[in-house]
Order: sequence, then structure tokens, then C-alpha cells
Amino acid sequence: MPTPSTGQRRLRIGLMDFEPLRVAGFESVFDGVPNIEVVPTNLAGALANHEFEMVMLGLHNPIESFELLARLKASRPKLKLVVMGSESDDETIISAIGAGAKGYLEETATPEQVMQCIEVVQSGSIWAPRRVLSAFVDRMLHASEKPVLRHHFNFTERERAVLKLLVEARSNREIAVELGIEERTVKSYVARLMRKVGVENRIALSIHAASRVLVPEEKE
Repeated sequence: MPTPSTGQRRLRIGLMDFEPLRVAGFESVFDGVPNIEVVPTNLAGALANHEFEMVMLGLHNPIESFELLARLKASRPKLKLVVMGSESDDETIISAIGAGAKGYLEETATPEQVMQCIEVVQSGSIWAPRRVLSAFVDRMLHASEKPVLRHHFNFTERERAVLKLLVEARSNREIAVELGIEERTVKSYVARLMRKVGVENRIALSIHAASRVLVPEEKE
């Protein structure tokens, strides 16, 4: 079984919103892996315990889970988040990525796939079913070739660029560096986009962009 290449450093992973049987399953998967430790936790623990570099979250109710992702992402932007759920709907998975998840595992994932996901996410990449990654990349590549929204909103080229980076779960600072602008300017763009779309926070904006905005053109 492959093990993440984390060197000698021990990777501590928090397990949130998993039933005891699932927790026992994870503990069994990582038993004997010297550089990985999995620990059951809750939101307060995940926010307070900075020994956690990664948190795996059970997806039960998408809306509630996305809110948890939002709080974790806002409070601990460097925390790597992985979601596991039974949802096979591509839009739900893309929305999870838009909400800040760096990985999505289906509940049918094998122990080998779980280990591979951790390795990929820990390296800084995104793990999700291939079909979803393909659709996600395709949307990102073609987003600038058509109106960003299905609705009749007008967006500038810079606003579209900010939207795409939001979908990638980038922070204001990261967006500023990527676009070569001030962080306060990014905040202004995000506030303007939220007003245009009619949402109250950046997570809702990124979820809307991932699931309804950056969509493939409909065939005639």
C-alpha cells in the first residue's frame, strides 16, 4: 500500500462528522503507517488544534457541510480539507471543491485510493474523480470564451478572473498576487461580485460560480 511522501514529519489528520464505524475503518487503514495519525475531532477542535494539517469531513448534508468548509477555510486557510460522501452528482463534488475542499473521496473508495488522495492533497494538488476534474478544468479553460453567468449579468474581464480564482479556493492575498493587484482591491471586487450575484459571503459566491456560473455551453 502506498504511503504519502511526508518524510519523517508526522501528518496529523482530523476526522470530522464520521460515524464510529467509519472512524474505526480509517484507524485500520492507517494502522502501521508511522508518519500518519488520524484523530476524531469536531469543528472547535479542528479550529483550535494547529497540529492538524489536514481534516477529512464526512459529507451528509451538502449545505451544512459547505458551511463547515467555509468556517474552516476562513479561520485556517492553510488547512487542507478532504470531503468524503456518497454523492455521485458531479455538481455537488465541484461545489465542494469550490467551497474549499482540496479532495473528494467517494464512500466506496479503497484504502489505496484514500492513501493516494492524502498524498496528492498534501502535495498541493486536487483529488477528485477523473470525470469531475476533467469537467472542472474544461470549465476553467473555456470560462473566458463565453458569458460567465447563465443569468444576464455583465462582468468585466477582471471580475471573471477573480471568480475563477475564487472557485479554486484562493485567499484574497493569493488572488492579489496572481493578478498583480492590491489585496484591498481584491476585497472590493469580491464585495461587488457578491452584490451582483445576490449572495452574502465569498463561499456562496464560489459555490455558485462552480456549480452554475462556469458551466459548459449548452448544445443546440
